[in-house]
Amino acid sequence: MSNHAEKLLSVRSLKKAYGRHQEVIKGVDFDLYSGELVAIIGRSGAGKSTLLHMLNGTIATTSGQIIGFPESTTPAQVEALSGRALRQWRSTCGMIFQDFCLVPRLDVITNVLLGRLSRTNTVRSMLKLFPKADVERAIELLEWTGLIKHALQRAENLSGGQCQRVAIARALMQNPRLLLADEPVASLDPKNTHRVMSALAEISQNNIGVMVNLHSVELVKQYCTRVIGISEGSIVFNGHPDQLDDATQQQIYTPSPSMAA
Repeated sequence: MSNHAEKLLSVRSLKKAYGRHQEVIKGVDFDLYSGELVAIIGRSGAGKSTLLHMLNGTIATTSGQIIGFPESTTPAQVEALSGRALRQWRSTCGMIFQDFCLVPRLDVITNVLLGRLSRTNTVRSMLKLFPKADVERAIELLEWTGLIKHALQRAENLSGGQCQRVAIARALMQNPRLLLADEPVASLDPKNTHRVMSALAEISQNNIGVMVNLHSVELVKQYCTRVIGISEGSIVFNGHPDQLDDATQQQIYTPSPSMAA
């Protein structure tokens, strides 16, 4: 870890249970720093998506702490936030969803500008009266993602890879300190997979902390700076991708006898 990296997130004893017996996240602890691209890996159902959604505040925690460190303000107890304070946290902690969550009938640039909703008057945004600086930033992001020629197309006419890059641009419109990506390449072809992973790597190099759920160990080793392995709701590995040897992968991906039964 660089001596200049800032701590953005501190997670302590975090748990999530649905009912008395269905414990999905079982007391996890980790920190996230600026400039990191951290992969979360594990079997389907291990709790990876639930974890990211708790960090963003879209799924309530059962117990434990999520401490966020917004710029120039006091640390936030994310699990206790609601209303305006929670919306402010989500503007600091951007989220990219597997199913993109674009508005299909709106054009691409408007979808990107929706990333400013937390800071834009609702009536003005409905009328597409966005500030000039926001429009200029949206154009800049579409140029960066290679989608500027599609700016006035409806989102419903884009490919999956294009939609995911629009979703990344929309998240960056928030000027987040950290960015969470929930299986952003799960449905993409190899070419678009590498485009999206390259974009996430570049984002992290701009002093933003990025956490991404991935299924491919090859992608983890190619792009990520750290990897957290989750098995049945618990962290069983937290280290450099180069340390993901066969024994470690088996520990992460092999179900316990009770799960396999």
